[in-house]
Amino acid sequence: MNLLNSRDFWQFACRLYSEGDMQARLLDYQNQQGKNVNLCLLLYYLDSLNLAISQTQLNKLEQCISEFDQQVLQPLRAARGYLKTNHTEIADYAAIRKDLLSAELKLEKQQQEMLIDAVNKFRLATHPEPNNIRLYLLKL
Repeated sequence: MNLLNSRDFWQFACRLYSEGDMQARLLDYQNQQGKNVNLCLLLYYLDSLNLAISQTQLNKLEQCISEFDQQVLQPLRAARGYLKTNHTEIADYAAIRKDLLSAELKLEKQQQEMLIDAVNKFRLATHPEPNNIRLYLLKL
């Protein structure tokens, strides 16, 4: 069993997210394909560690974050989007936006911890060139 650390994953994710066009690419996966950014980041992380997951394990990872995503993160993103669209009508919009972004970041970190907890229950295969992200992106 491979025990991964959520702090190391968070640092990897923050670094990767800020590189080049990665933020735009991940947001495109989310907005155009309905993919979860934190799951994408985890799959890139596993790829970097030469660890491969199976389709069954990928399905379990999706299941473990699905409710949190639907009930917490997506409504928060929708609220931020609504406020952004109507910012001229919102008193103190800048402060509200900052607070919402801070809350969203904390919740994203929580979701990453959920993913690490789940993946730590798997028996992962080492692979010289894993492509976990491809497994997820090709999944319909």
